[in-house]
Amino acid sequence: MPTPTRLALAAFAAALLSLPSACAQPGRPNLTGDWVGTLGPLELTAHLTDPATGPRTATLDIPAQHAQGLTLQFTAPNDSVYLRLTNPVVAQFAGRRSADGQQLVGQWQQGPRTFPLTLSRGKDAATKAPPKRPQTPKAPFPYQSTDITFKNEKAGITLAGTYTVPAGKGPFPAVALLTGSGPEDRNETILGHQPFAVLADYLTRHGVAVLRFDDRGVGQSGGTLQGTTSADYTTDAQAALAWLRAQPGVKKNHTGLLGHSQGGTAAIGAAGQQGGPDFLVLLAAPALPGDELIVQQVLSLAKVSGVDAVQLLYVERAQRQVIEVIEQNPNDEQARAKLRPLLNYGQSTDPSFLAQVESQIDVATSPDYRHLLADRPAQTLAKVHCPVLALGGSKDRQVPAPQNLAATAAALKTAGNRDVTVKELPDLNHLFQTAGTGGPEEYGTIEETFSPSALQLIGDWIAQHTRK
Repeated sequence: MPTPTRLALAAFAAALLSLPSACAQPGRPNLTGDWVGTLGPLELTAHLTDPATGPRTATLDIPAQHAQGLTLQFTAPNDSVYLRLTNPVVAQFAGRRSADGQQLVGQWQQGPRTFPLTLSRGKDAATKAPPKRPQTPKAPFPYQSTDITFKNEKAGITLAGTYTVPAGKGPFPAVALLTGSGPEDRNETILGHQPFAVLADYLTRHGVAVLRFDDRGVGQSGGTLQGTTSADYTTDAQAALAWLRAQPGVKKNHTGLLGHSQGGTAAIGAAGQQGGPDFLVLLAAPALPGDELIVQQVLSLAKVSGVDAVQLLYVERAQRQVIEVIEQNPNDEQARAKLRPLLNYGQSTDPSFLAQVESQIDVATSPDYRHLLADRPAQTLAKVHCPVLALGGSKDRQVPAPQNLAATAAALKTAGNRDVTVKELPDLNHLFQTAGTGGPEEYGTIEETFSPSALQLIGDWIAQHTRK
């Protein structure tokens, strides 16, 4: 998902820190039943057993991965719900019950990556009509669409995608689309939306050849996302760019990259290297230092959820303390010892709660998360000299637009890049939907997949920069 986009561990640490009575369980509303949700292209069903007395138990089914009956650790302090998976991978859902008790709205975390997930009671999910997604492209198409594969020689993996070519005589300008964080398919499918399918359809109808592809280990692509960072994704972007330039109907000197969220980080990385793109489109791409980006994500999400000014100060202070411990303690065991008290480890003797805290600490001390904290986009942006279009939505709560767009513009200007267009688009969220609050819980409730005005802006800019 586009995840994700992506929300880092810090959001979960802040959530734990903002619940001073996390071990209290008054009232115990019954959650027994089947809860269904979609995670990118995957459907998940959590089977919860919530007796009036005694321990809660849960299992997870992921039919597309032929996984059934995976054991979950299940706790539900106050109005929160935590579901933790430890085998075959470590992952966690952290959410809250909706007012009517029919949904659990929250985030799925796997490694340092997080993305929104809403679980609905199975009975309601089964009878509910599929959400309206009027922009999703439907065949027949007025252009050629082909499923292809290409090789990332450096990583030794084969990636699979869809290549669309405009009708008429080429050669055409071309662009490869790079998804946000988390396991994303070629369409960047999330909550029934397919933003990259919509974007590819629009661009191809307007004279641009487009390559979109499944992430490593997703769909038809080989490899795995486990243990990868944006540096690995950069090599996938380079491989996609090389494949595009090798196609007979493509203008070799008008071939670019478009990256959304973490995909923007990979696109920037590729643009600063030899053989980089001829143009770059950045959608909600991070430009703040990684450790500061995490703090701003947490604060933005807290604000939209109604946290008052006093609580925001507490959340910010606590979040910065967590990050400081990680950065100042490269030894994992020393960092773990100092993180436990910050994450309210001593407030509960509940084994499940303590296991959740340990899971958070596992992520906080992982190589991937440390890499994320150490990311300094200004340094990579300084190496980008091709034309750049950078867009952000004014209601993006995951990569707040004002700070990140300003940092993007400043870094490119410092590097002497004179062909830079930076725009904050009113009322758009992280997925470039026209939104109310911009919170992740809205993503699935909005019919619009991608703002038509944003599509036109992207298409017009690419056309302007590829006419020669």
